[in-house]
Amino acid sequence: MRAVRPFITELDDLQNKLLEMGGLVETSVHNSIRSLVDRSDSMLAGVWDAERRINRLDIEIDEAATRLLALHQPVAKDLRFLTASIKINSDLERMGDLAVNIAQRSISLLTRPSVGPLIDIPHMSRLVELMVHKALDAFVQRDAGLAENVVSSDDEVDELKDSISRELVQLLESGKTPVHTALDMIFVAHNLERIADHATNIAEDVLFLVKGVDVRHHHLSLL
Repeated sequence: MRAVRPFITELDDLQNKLLEMGGLVETSVHNSIRSLVDRSDSMLAGVWDAERRINRLDIEIDEAATRLLALHQPVAKDLRFLTASIKINSDLERMGDLAVNIAQRSISLLTRPSVGPLIDIPHMSRLVELMVHKALDAFVQRDAGLAENVVSSDDEVDELKDSISRELVQLLESGKTPVHTALDMIFVAHNLERIADHATNIAEDVLFLVKGVDVRHHHLSLL
């Protein structure tokens, strides 16, 4: 007969799977952008490999969390942890998909001559990567302050995306950038902004886990 594993051990295993998934997502986002900035496809294979593992973990985590909810009917903090885990899992899976989208645009851009600097995309990508890293750290450390920092950073990413889009449209209208190149770069900026949104979702889930409050539709100053 299979031994029954302690509930706390299964919770730890679930968190470890989420952290493994988070590490894969961080690497995938970084590699997809570096391929664009460095104009090299050498890191793109790692993005496809990570996507396959992320998809497997997505299923494993969802099944494990659902099973623990059904079998143990947890309450209070354990219930919040499992609820947050299911939502964080979904956000991480979407971030992996968005990194693949960026990698695909990178491939497209690498087939065409460089048209100069990448506007503020490298700066935007650094900020987004930092948000992802902080959101995962906040989850591990149950750090509400770090989570609030991530939520506050989302506005800056939104502003950068708007600024990049405006500049690329101006370059396009002036004939200084080919249509396909401008559209691909706008698409990259949009996907980075969506990754930041998912990092913000994770940070909000951490605040729910730590403080037991849902801040999705409330300003942080109300906490």
